[in-house]
Amino acid sequence: MLPSSHVVPINAGSADRLHSPQLLADAFSEFISASSLLEASYRDLQQEVAHLGSELAERNAALTRSLADNDRMRAALQQMIDSMPCGVLVLNCAGRIVTINPEARRLLELDHARVNSLRELSQINLINFESLAAKSTGCLESEICVVSDAGKRWLAISNRELSGCAASLDPARHSSRLQSIWILRDITANKQAELEREAARRATVLAEISTILAHEIRNPLASMELFAGLIAEDRGETSKWISHLRAGIRTLSGTVNNVLSMNGESNPRLAPLDLAAFVQSGVEFVQPIAEQAGVSLSFCAVNETPFVKGNEDAIRQIILNLTCNAIRHTAPGGTIRVTTQGMRREGTAFALVEIADTGCGIPEELISHLFEAGFSATGETPGLGLAVCKRLMAQHGGEIRVFSKVNEGSTFQLEFPTL
Repeated sequence: MLPSSHVVPINAGSADRLHSPQLLADAFSEFISASSLLEASYRDLQQEVAHLGSELAERNAALTRSLADNDRMRAALQQMIDSMPCGVLVLNCAGRIVTINPEARRLLELDHARVNSLRELSQINLINFESLAAKSTGCLESEICVVSDAGKRWLAISNRELSGCAASLDPARHSSRLQSIWILRDITANKQAELEREAARRATVLAEISTILAHEIRNPLASMELFAGLIAEDRGETSKWISHLRAGIRTLSGTVNNVLSMNGESNPRLAPLDLAAFVQSGVEFVQPIAEQAGVSLSFCAVNETPFVKGNEDAIRQIILNLTCNAIRHTAPGGTIRVTTQGMRREGTAFALVEIADTGCGIPEELISHLFEAGFSATGETPGLGLAVCKRLMAQHGGEIRVFSKVNEGSTFQLEFPTL
C-alpha cells in the first residue's frame, strides 16, 4: 500500500495531474546527479587506496632493506669484535653476558664453557668481576694478576657503563638493552718489560753511585793516608796533620750523605729545632775543610733567629754542601760568611740563612742549571751537592736561591718557614 502522502485524491484537479511528470523528471535528474557524484567519490577513493597501497609497499621494501642492512652491520660488528686483539664482554641491563669474544675466552681460560653472568665468570677464573664492577668509575683500569697452570699472567680490566639503561615497563625490552662493556688486555709482556727496566735502572743507579763514590773518595783517602803517615812520623806538627785528617773524613762523610739523600726517604722526620744553633754546628763541622783550603769561614746570628720545624741531619747536610761548594770556588785567602736572622715579608715570618763567599762567582747562563742532579760547572764533581740542597729544602717547605756575579762571589739564601 502506498503511503498516504502519495495518494492522489479522487477529486484532484486535472492541473495537479498535469504537473506530476515534471516532478518525476526533476527527481530523476537529481538522482542522476547524485549518482555521478557518488561515482566520482568512489573513483577518488579507489585512487587513494591504490596510492596508499603503493606507498605501503615502498615502505615495506625500505624496511626490509633496512633490516637486511642492520643484519649485515650486526654481522660485521660481530666479526670485528671476534677479531679484536683484546677481550670483550658485553652485558645487558639484566646483568647477563650477551657477548664474549674469542680473545676474552682465551684470556679467561673459558674454552667452550657457557657463562651467563659475572658471578659465574668469577667462579670459573677466581677474578672478582662483581667487585670490580662495584668500584670501577669510567674507564679506570684495574690490573689483576692471574695464576694458573700456564704460569703468572697480568690482565688489565676496564669497563664502561652504557647510557640508556633506565628501567622500562616492558621487561623483555629492558633485558635486551645493553648495560656495560668490559675490555680485557694481556699486559704480561708490559709488566715483564717494566720489571726489566726497573732492574736496569737500579743497575744504572748503582753504577752511578759506585762511580761517584770512587771519584769522591779516592782523593780524600789518599790525603788521609798521607796525613796518617805524617802523624806516625811525629814531626812536631801533629795538630796540623790531624786537622787535615779530620777535613778528609768530613768530606767523605758529606759525600756519603749526599748519595744517601738522593736515594733515601722523601719525607724525613721533622721536629722543632733551634736553626741558628744547628747552622753554627754545621759551620764548625766544616771548619777543618776551610782551614785546609786556606779560606776564612765565620758564623754570625744577626738577630734572634726563630725556631723552625726541621731535621737536624738534613740541615747540617745543607750547610755542609753549601759551605764546601763555596770553599771549592774561593781562592786561598778568601772569606765565607754564614749568617742567620729572623725576617718578615708581607706579614709572614721566616728564618733566613745566607752563605756568602768572595769566590770566582757563577756565570749567569749556568745559574738556572745549578740545582740539577749531575750538573757541575767545572766537571770536577759529580754535581750532587746543590741538587741535594734543593731536595732537602723542599722537604722542609722552604726555598733556596742564589745571587752571583763573576769574580765578585756568590750568595746562597735559605728561607725556612717558622713555627
